[in-house]
Amino acid sequence: MAERIGIAGLGRMGAALAAKSVAEGFATAGWSRSGGDAALAKRSGYALMSDLSALVEESDILILSLFDDGAVDAVLSALAGHDLSGRLVVETSTVSPDLVRRHAERIEAAGGRLMDAPISGGPEMVAAGSMGLFLGGAEADVARFRRVADILSNRVVTIGPLGAGIAAKIVNNVSLAGSYAATPDAMRLGRAMGLDLATMAAFLAESPGTTPMVKSRLPAMLGQDATVGFSIDGALKDAAVFLGEGASHGLDLPAMAQMARLFELAREAGLGDRDVAAVARFVLED
Repeated sequence: MAERIGIAGLGRMGAALAAKSVAEGFATAGWSRSGGDAALAKRSGYALMSDLSALVEESDILILSLFDDGAVDAVLSALAGHDLSGRLVVETSTVSPDLVRRHAERIEAAGGRLMDAPISGGPEMVAAGSMGLFLGGAEADVARFRRVADILSNRVVTIGPLGAGIAAKIVNNVSLAGSYAATPDAMRLGRAMGLDLATMAAFLAESPGTTPMVKSRLPAMLGQDATVGFSIDGALKDAAVFLGEGASHGLDLPAMAQMARLFELAREAGLGDRDVAAVARFVLED
């Protein structure tokens, strides 16, 4: 029998996950602490639950898509108060690995299992089935979720035990931060040397040194696409997680710190709800 999917958190990513699950044939329910968008749920085809208890009742696999450590902590704590017999809880948000590990015993005591599967990519990649999923958890839990994940995405990687998926996401995004920080600087230098932005975007899009994520955001960097895949506010929150994790291991992450500072400046300029690519416009217009 096919797994029933429940999505806790119906922001841009959660709503995209719910719609994708429906599109791939899964019976899907969704719940949001803010109430959710009934019209969007109807258009997408998922059932909007009035409370967390109803979501648990209608789900075999519960996927958390929440904003930050506080939200994840609150929902995992609430879930531990329900009968989770036979249910798998999958944490896809970018939070501290230790936060997820701390909740494992309580989820198991309630009859459930807990694993992490943080997502790399925005709602458009979820819809296209090309989001990255980094899986961390016990072998049986990962195998169970992988049967679903491989339908939802063509970029699924099994990393290791609980928390390892989040660790991989942190490594992935700290690496990406270097590209995001360097690309606007490179374009500023090119413009100073007489190159126009359109020319630079054209050759950077084909450059082997340009990451796929930066390549996909080049139109937004040039102000040609206002679509919000991942907001500056969200990126700044993630940066705090990454820097905090580095500090807990006694490590400085200068590229990440530089990127975080750019996010802070962009937010102070009123761009917090814009896509992360708007940082490039902010730098280029400085």
